[in-house]
Amino acid sequence: MAMIMQPSATMQKQIKGDKPLFSTSDDNAMTKQIQATHSPDGREFNVKPLIQLVEDIFNRAAPTIDALGLTLPATHQASTAESLDEKTYQGSFIATLESLAFVIDRVATEITYKCSGGADAHATTMSILNMLSNYSWDAKLAIAMAAFAMNYGEFWLVAQNYTSNQLAKSVAILKQLPEILEHSSMLKPRFDAVKNLIKVILDIAKCIVELKELPPQYISMDVTAMSTAVAHIPITVYWTIRSIVACASQITGLTGLGHEHMVSTTEAWELSSLAHKLSNMHSHLASQLGICYKHIDEKKQLETYQNLIHLFEMAHIDNMRVLKALINAKDDPLPLLEGTTKRRVNIDVLRRKNVLLLISDLDILQDEIVILEQIYNESRLHPTKQESQYEIVWLSILDPTVLWNENMQKKFENLQAGMTWYSAYHPSLIDRAVIKFVKQEWHFGKKPILVVLDPQGRVACPNALHMMWIWGSLAFPFTTIREEALWREESWRLELLVDGIDPTVMNWMTEGRYICLYGGEDMDWIRKFTNTARAVAQSAGIPLGMVYVGKSNPKDRVRKNIATIIVEKLSHYWQDLTSIWYFWVRIESMWRSKNQLGKSAENDPIMKEIMTMLSFDGSQGGWALFTRGSDEMVKAKGAPFLTCLTNFTNWKDQIQLKGFIPALKDELKDLHTEHHCNRLVLPGAAGMIPERIVCSECGRPMERFIMYQCCDE
Repeated sequence: MAMIMQPSATMQKQIKGDKPLFSTSDDNAMTKQIQATHSPDGREFNVKPLIQLVEDIFNRAAPTIDALGLTLPATHQASTAESLDEKTYQGSFIATLESLAFVIDRVATEITYKCSGGADAHATTMSILNMLSNYSWDAKLAIAMAAFAMNYGEFWLVAQNYTSNQLAKSVAILKQLPEILEHSSMLKPRFDAVKNLIKVILDIAKCIVELKELPPQYISMDVTAMSTAVAHIPITVYWTIRSIVACASQITGLTGLGHEHMVSTTEAWELSSLAHKLSNMHSHLASQLGICYKHIDEKKQLETYQNLIHLFEMAHIDNMRVLKALINAKDDPLPLLEGTTKRRVNIDVLRRKNVLLLISDLDILQDEIVILEQIYNESRLHPTKQESQYEIVWLSILDPTVLWNENMQKKFENLQAGMTWYSAYHPSLIDRAVIKFVKQEWHFGKKPILVVLDPQGRVACPNALHMMWIWGSLAFPFTTIREEALWREESWRLELLVDGIDPTVMNWMTEGRYICLYGGEDMDWIRKFTNTARAVAQSAGIPLGMVYVGKSNPKDRVRKNIATIIVEKLSHYWQDLTSIWYFWVRIESMWRSKNQLGKSAENDPIMKEIMTMLSFDGSQGGWALFTRGSDEMVKAKGAPFLTCLTNFTNWKDQIQLKGFIPALKDELKDLHTEHHCNRLVLPGAAGMIPERIVCSECGRPMERFIMYQCCDE
């Protein structure tokens, strides 16, 4: 047996009777020659089933060397029909195969003849391209692959079965296979190289098919990636067919020359060199294909986005088209999760209903869910009332560029588990175009919004969350007209501030008590103020109830203050921080509501009071508000209020003449100075922030700053 020799340096640059493999200039020079063979006559066929059939042959004809000459396990003997898609064997494909049978056989014969005669690989490849001149580039490649697969499949069919099948054994003897396969260990590098090259050939073929199938309505040759990829297809097909010829030479050489053909590793090196070249070509094509897919996706998303805009401009008999576009663009049969039973349900459960879309990310506050659930559950207690005729659906709107992970899944499931209303079963159901629409058309940023859709799918209110916080279900159907009507019935009174939060305070009102709300985080001021206020009330002979309302977004400092208030028995308190959060978010919601209706401190007395409360919350010190009934109210910052109460002896005689609150108000006026520094912190992501806001105390325009805050105290 001849010895195996290492390829020389000369051989590494040039294969016998062939041209250098890695010359870009050669590729450029050959392009015109290759293009000259291309003369398509318009004949087209679907190459995908043919490539699938070829791939199945390659997969089954690629055993390990150890399996050669042995009967393969039953799993490897499964019929081709079972492994392929049934569509492969539809009548249309059978008809295609019948029409291609002659040309496939002709190319197979050409490959066998040229390889047996040791013909130049380039000349053989060009001969095949000339034979297939009338076909498209993808068809040329598919036919060449099919031609090689026939010979390759026949070789391995005999090799795998000659020890167990007499017919295969007789054919194997004629082909000298038993003698060849005795030297299987020496053949391993060569067969591995063939196997690797075939894999790259398949990758190239699939990539070209994908390029051919790109939807023309979304991409054209004007797109650089598309034109670049298409321009490279001819040279890629040339080198792929040339690689097929190289693989065929290995098989033909073995059966024609027996083990004498195993004289060097040059052939294995040639195959690995071709695999490297094709792999680079595939990477380039795949890269351009990826860019094309991205372009197509952007076009589809833009089309979907524009369709959504158009959909909301149309009239509908019900809300199904709108809801399907928003929640179920992917046609899931059960896209919703019902809140109480946690069963998946069809979107039809929302047909012709008022639907409130709760839109948020996964950082929605638990406080918001708790309060909204309380309002929602109360509405369910009276299902026949008009203000109960709505359903809430939670849509989790997430950044599509952030990869979904296990932590996000757990967070989503925990939030969903705590909701008693409907929710989209999974965030993946929400199309990216819907996310863009919600952000751009409904101005969703970071804070949750509550978009109201009427039974016909029209937007009744772009964000009713502020109405829900202020009036609850009483704001139904959450339209601007209803909002204006509710404000006409309102006045600045204690009920507006605390109704639905603390029944104790409402009981105090019924009892005719004087009520004091106070807030801030300065514990020293809180201690002095509450002790002084209690002493003043006792001296004045008035019943006084005090409650600590903390600060917006209450954290540890407020919690510690409450603990101190409890221990020292300074006043009534709201131990549940959700109640404190709700108190302040309702005031923020009042500002948002008035702002959306075009009101300001200059033209609306309630808006002026709202902004005063917000400026109290934005200040560093404490503040207090005294009221009795619905008419009498006085409020001020902590320092002047404490001074006023400390100087009670100066104005206590006025109480009999004016009453307690009027006397207190007059004394605070006397203490007022022109100098002041008010800070107004408006709720973030509240929609349109006015360019001009005036001070609620002096009426002058306030300076505008942007503040970012992260505080966990």
